[in-house]
Amino acid sequence: MAGRGDPPEGTPEGLPGGNEDEYRSVVFDESFVRAARLQEFSAQERMGDHARAVRSRPGWGLRNGPRHFLVLVLLVAMAFGTAIYMGVRHPYRPPEPRAVQALRSTVVPLAPQGTVPGGDPAGLYARSPAAGFRAGAAGITLPAVRHTKNFSDDQVMTALTIAKDYLVASSLDPAVLTEGAVRPVRVLVDPDQLTQFDRSMSAPEDDGHHAATGWLVRFEPDRIALAVPEVRVQGTLAFAEAGPDALEVTSDHTFAYTVRPAGQGADTTAGKDGRAGDAASLFTVRRQLHFRFDRDDLRTHRAELLLSYAEAGPMSCSADAAATMQPLPAGGRATGEGPAGTDPYETGRAAAAVCGTLATGQPSG
Repeated sequence: MAGRGDPPEGTPEGLPGGNEDEYRSVVFDESFVRAARLQEFSAQERMGDHARAVRSRPGWGLRNGPRHFLVLVLLVAMAFGTAIYMGVRHPYRPPEPRAVQALRSTVVPLAPQGTVPGGDPAGLYARSPAAGFRAGAAGITLPAVRHTKNFSDDQVMTALTIAKDYLVASSLDPAVLTEGAVRPVRVLVDPDQLTQFDRSMSAPEDDGHHAATGWLVRFEPDRIALAVPEVRVQGTLAFAEAGPDALEVTSDHTFAYTVRPAGQGADTTAGKDGRAGDAASLFTVRRQLHFRFDRDDLRTHRAELLLSYAEAGPMSCSADAAATMQPLPAGGRATGEGPAGTDPYETGRAAAAVCGTLATGQPSG
């Protein structure tokens, strides 16, 4: 039988005492009740017109929102200030740009010991040490390429190629030699040297820094023309690393030109009276150049020209070679003499001088 007070079917489901074990885990303590976001209105409060059954209680986030917003703003400000400080005080800031060195140049005229010989270009080349030289850019050969400590094979090859391009543009381009063009050379000059380059072209001066002939070989168009476009060339290129951020290339080349007075015919044979007439003459220029390349130069195909030393003849010692080379024509004589025995066809270290005496050896061919 059912116990006293209990229905015959037992305690109904859902009433207290029936399934108390199912709700033991749910504890509605005071803190739980206070944390409830919804609270029931009292009976008196619900009697009013348009009264709602429950009201919302302010949550934890709303009560503390302004305080946490202020903390967030302070954290953002601190992070921003730290970023600025590290940017200013960063221990690995990139190095300051290196100042480009100005070009130093020297042009030494070589005076002939007697009368300048004349003849046809082929004969002049055959009777000179330039007989075995190659023609044009083929005479500017590159050395064996190998990487350095801080530069790859490709970077070394790029530096040598830029140096060769500069030599071709400044020593072999007919537009530069006899037409007054400068752009083929200018586009290969480091931008930080362009001010010096432009002044050297517009107002050349023999001051060691602003001679146009320190940058290139050129003749006065109204006076001198090339007898033939072919120029004979022989020389060497060498490279070395000048620190972790620079490559240096040195060149030493001899250029042999056949020239004649401008405005005259192409007859390059000497007259029957022994005078040269319209005959061509051989003009020789030995150029030693010192290039430097940083990584920007290699990327932009530019060069820094640091040193330029040239010996050129036949010229008079009194010739002003700052603006243009001043070759003596066939049959001409020098108006001054300098130290004897300066040979532009010799290799090795060049001897600096104000003027030299042109001395050439036997044909190298």
